[in-house]
Amino acid sequence: MNIKKIGLTALAASLVSVSAHAGEMSVAGGASMATEGYSGEGLNAGTTFSMGNQLTFTGSGELDNGLNVSLSFVLDQGDDGASPNSLSTAPFDSHSVTVSSDAMGSLTIAGEGGSSAATSIDGTAAGDIWDTFDGARGYVTAVAVSDSGPGDNSLFYTTPAIMDGLTVNLSYQPQGSGRESATGYGFSYTGVEGLTAKYAVTDEAGTTTALSGDQTVWSLSYAYGPVTASASNSDFDVETTASDQETSSYALSYTISDELSVTYGEETIEKGGSTIDAEYSVIKASYTAGGMTITANMKEGENVNHTNNSSADFEYWGLSASFAF
Repeated sequence: MNIKKIGLTALAASLVSVSAHAGEMSVAGGASMATEGYSGEGLNAGTTFSMGNQLTFTGSGELDNGLNVSLSFVLDQGDDGASPNSLSTAPFDSHSVTVSSDAMGSLTIAGEGGSSAATSIDGTAAGDIWDTFDGARGYVTAVAVSDSGPGDNSLFYTTPAIMDGLTVNLSYQPQGSGRESATGYGFSYTGVEGLTAKYAVTDEAGTTTALSGDQTVWSLSYAYGPVTASASNSDFDVETTASDQETSSYALSYTISDELSVTYGEETIEKGGSTIDAEYSVIKASYTAGGMTITANMKEGENVNHTNNSSADFEYWGLSASFAF
């Protein structure tokens, strides 16, 4: 009989029972079905079908000292792994640990998927139309928007409300190979009924001085009755002028009923060293019932690679159904 092993096992069980606290684990899911198509000079992608699936596991509990601790972990088959069967990356996605309280605010370390102070609010007012045309479409490669993404294992802090409707959020990306650390700060104000105003600045820690700079973002949204007007701007500025980008956007939404809404929006991307802007527009209708949302949209992209060639103009249509459970 191994007395030493029994003693250590008993001690470990004792320590677990002393340090354990009441908590809970929950799982939320999302799934989608979509059909879409692209058209343009030299391109007719026809109709394609796709699906999405995601599970978010969340565990949380309150310690004896009043702190709340939560863990979030996402499984997503559409993650950026090289293969759906590659255990090194896909389907494992964003994961983080957060410690919070009413008095201290919240402190989060994100192993993957965290947003800097700027990238947490840099989604355009029109809903990132550019992303629909990002990458290779036919024989034209569209522009991709640059940002101050913090990378893995970064820290994020959000203060409690400093005054009615005002909070501050901070981000810190640690020093990495060939680059310095990066910090960011942002403000969010909701103290006026119907108004949401946000502003943030974050360092862009490039691997060289020429690729380093910052990203400045602001967004405004005001809802009055069934109408919501939104505007946003993201300015990505580094030493290399050709890598500079400014993305501006606006959108108007009308809520017809609790279930049905329509939106029209536009985006413009200016690139350093280019006199031709990439321009996008969207008209979208959404219907929500229970945990299901049906969305139909039509989008246009012009000069998507900052040239006025007719082959750089595209049209897109899409119909999707998403489910939350």
